[in-house]
Amino acid sequence: MTDITFFSLLSLPQMLAALLIALLAGFVKGATGFAMPMIMLSGLGSFLSPELALAGLILSTVVSNVWQATRGGISEAVEAARTYRLYIGALLVLILLSAQLVVILPQSVVFLSLGVIVIFLASYLLFGRALHIPDHHRSFYDLGLGALSGVIGGIAGIWGPLTVAYLTAVDTPKKLQIKITGVIFGSGALMLFFAHLHSGVLNARTLPLSASLLIPALLGMTLGHWVQDRLDQQKFKRATLFVLLVAGANLVRRGLF
Repeated sequence: MTDITFFSLLSLPQMLAALLIALLAGFVKGATGFAMPMIMLSGLGSFLSPELALAGLILSTVVSNVWQATRGGISEAVEAARTYRLYIGALLVLILLSAQLVVILPQSVVFLSLGVIVIFLASYLLFGRALHIPDHHRSFYDLGLGALSGVIGGIAGIWGPLTVAYLTAVDTPKKLQIKITGVIFGSGALMLFFAHLHSGVLNARTLPLSASLLIPALLGMTLGHWVQDRLDQQKFKRATLFVLLVAGANLVRRGLF
């Protein structure tokens, strides 16, 4: 019964394309520590509805970020979570609240608004200069940017770019940044999972799709880790951001047409 339901959602060419997109997203995630949801949502959204594309990325996002957060030890992940507890708390609450809007908003609005956000944030990360936020303003920015990331994440399944920009702005050391992005993305992904079980985006028909993309995503992430150890990280991140600009433009195209 599951197979019949599963293939009623995607044709064979669409399924093959979805597997390749998950592989690419996992590869970029493993090499840079972020961007999996954006790549998967943009790629899957080229031929699936926003709800199906969002359902497809959720399990891969949960598992990959738990892996990233706990790689090197659980105690470090706990300490990182404690440091950024206000950001994480605001993120989780707003993901839970805004996730219910996915089934209400028109598809064109979801694609167009997300595409503009992706283009803006990718451009900022690629060409902009990080703002230096003083320590005595950290609580305000933790809550405000965490809430904004949660709204974007609940609607579109993406909260990575703003999170990466913020961690850069507060001069987070590289090792800690990789760890905390895993914690933030992982906790947000778990909240997204439960929120969309409630919203209906994840259900008996869409869970098999999400599960089928998990293996290629993790395989891609393993390959990305291998490449990360052998290539200049900064150059690879810049190349990734160019890809995200293209992905954002594709979402805007679909939102408009």
